[in-house]
Amino acid sequence: MALPTTPNSTEPRHVAMLTPAQMAQAAEDALFAKATYPPHKSFLLGLTAGGYIALGFIFYVTSQVGAETLPWGVAKVLGGFVFATGLALVVLTGADLFTSSTMTLTARASGRINTRQLLTNWVVVYFANFLGALTMVALVYFGGSWHNAKGAWGAVVLNTALTKLHHTWLEAFCLGVLCNLMVCLAVWVAYGGRTTTDKVLAVTMPIALFVACGFEHCVANMFMVPLGIAIRGGAGADFWAATELDPAKFAGLTWSNFVTENLIPVTLGNIVGGGLMIGILYWTIFSFPARRTPDAP
Repeated sequence: MALPTTPNSTEPRHVAMLTPAQMAQAAEDALFAKATYPPHKSFLLGLTAGGYIALGFIFYVTSQVGAETLPWGVAKVLGGFVFATGLALVVLTGADLFTSSTMTLTARASGRINTRQLLTNWVVVYFANFLGALTMVALVYFGGSWHNAKGAWGAVVLNTALTKLHHTWLEAFCLGVLCNLMVCLAVWVAYGGRTTTDKVLAVTMPIALFVACGFEHCVANMFMVPLGIAIRGGAGADFWAATELDPAKFAGLTWSNFVTENLIPVTLGNIVGGGLMIGILYWTIFSFPARRTPDAP
């Protein structure tokens, strides 16, 4: 996208922020590019995105160890701010995250990609994100991070993961919608930023909001719940004694419960919240009318 120039120079004049209409076009162009990447490139970018979001959750867990001494809201806001590190890394490195890739619906609505390209991108990125998240699960588990603070680090993981499986199907779906409203708003606004600082600031507040409020993100859960499952299965008597947790309380942390009670409804909610309520909404506002306006004589 060409930037305005000064009258006596061919150098682009600095623009602090794109207008909302320019932002919509920039977002569609970027999402079109991602949707048309070769599958191997989408896979590798998706692998990194899954890992970066997992890193954000690792930071979150660390911030919550001992946070029970803080007011509940303060602790959750703190966790939200540090978790935003994950999406900042995704945005700044050009990684491919499924939740923001749901907005490739804008490129489909404009006819720039077909349904097969859309779904292929979604599937490749989704499973790449999952593999990236599981890679971080393995590194954290076998690295023994869950033993930190006399097991309190692992206790935060277990309690957080279990909470995610206690939602009803409808609750998980709605929390997924709310989450990806915020994630895709963050990414959408970041497309309008021109500097690293712009982009980091653009993503921080919306992400802090979704985490602090307990909304559900399918890729983040691909890390947190499997790590909880791994800890539940691998913890010895010394861990349970040190943390004073009852292992029976976490019997529901299983792969089948994760997929059916959390991952499926949250993924569907993320698609609605990001793809439809942000991507298609802003495409309708800024692109649909322009495409229907007849050319001037």
